[in-house]
Amino acid sequence: MASQMSEKRLFWANDYSILGIETSCDESAASVVRANTVLSSVISTQGQIHSGFGGVVPELASREHERVIISVIDEALKRARISNPSREIDAIAVTKGPGLMGSLLVGVAAAKSLSLAWGVPLVGVDHMEGHIFASSLETYPAELPAMVLLVSGGHTQLIYVSGPGSYQLVGTSIDDAAGEAFDKVARLLGLGFPGGPAIDLASRQVEGDFIRFPRAMLNKGYDFSFSGLKTAVLNYLETNKVASPELVAASFQEAVIDVLVKKTFAAAKAYGVKSVVLGGGVAANSRLRHEVSLAAQEMGIRSAIPAPIACTDNGSMIAAAGAYRLAVEGPSDPAFGVEPSAMLKYYE
Repeated sequence: MASQMSEKRLFWANDYSILGIETSCDESAASVVRANTVLSSVISTQGQIHSGFGGVVPELASREHERVIISVIDEALKRARISNPSREIDAIAVTKGPGLMGSLLVGVAAAKSLSLAWGVPLVGVDHMEGHIFASSLETYPAELPAMVLLVSGGHTQLIYVSGPGSYQLVGTSIDDAAGEAFDKVARLLGLGFPGGPAIDLASRQVEGDFIRFPRAMLNKGYDFSFSGLKTAVLNYLETNKVASPELVAASFQEAVIDVLVKKTFAAAKAYGVKSVVLGGGVAANSRLRHEVSLAAQEMGIRSAIPAPIACTDNGSMIAAAGAYRLAVEGPSDPAFGVEPSAMLKYYE
């Protein structure tokens, strides 16, 4: 298994065959990645299970993971044409955190069992590092140094990446994550769960003349705040009983994306990066993707934006990060546990 690191790109060139398993929240996912090529990617979603609750119910999520995880893994192996995992898989990478404890336990238990049965190494992966490495599976991975915007239901972070595994936290949300705000506003508007795709879809029906919602902390450093924006939407709905849900959704989305893009590119300029990278579930938002691409073009730097399916939780990103961790650190101690509140290790 020969390995070498590119000094210019977020790309770990190797010929490892990695089975990646992801169960941090409400997606049961497995993927086989070989030499940074995705051979298979299977995702079982739980949106229908949690839609009536307006958010993910941890106990229901873990039960569903337990029900489907083996079939998801089997399907990933089948699609990758892996008939003898003990000979054809070099390692199993699995999300160890952050995430919901019960959900994480299902994935880690499955990974440990298969590692023991097949006699292959096990690598515990940080979920957020997985999102960073998602762009390494693209045809044109990010040039380094890069500014990474990770936006999901649980996180909104700006991370300066000087090299693979070298991260500096630049900014973070001081209250609601962007994805959390999307879910809450979608619930206020009766658009359903998950909120991100619902608001994205509703917003496409609106052109201009947006409601001017606040842009919190827009010119104050690189941290984010979306709690006040959510409250502003609620107040608007209370005084405008016949407001168009589509217009409110589009106006809210515009406010969030305006802040995300302006802060990201202010940081990109300050840090002198060569690329801006998107990651996390909110990175699938069509408006955000468009605005980031446009802003990068105007600045003359590259934008590395994974395909929408690769922005949501998936096994491919865990496999990619696992290949890197395996090469630089070796296998994890098989006794490792889950870390629901894990923080990505930052190096100033």
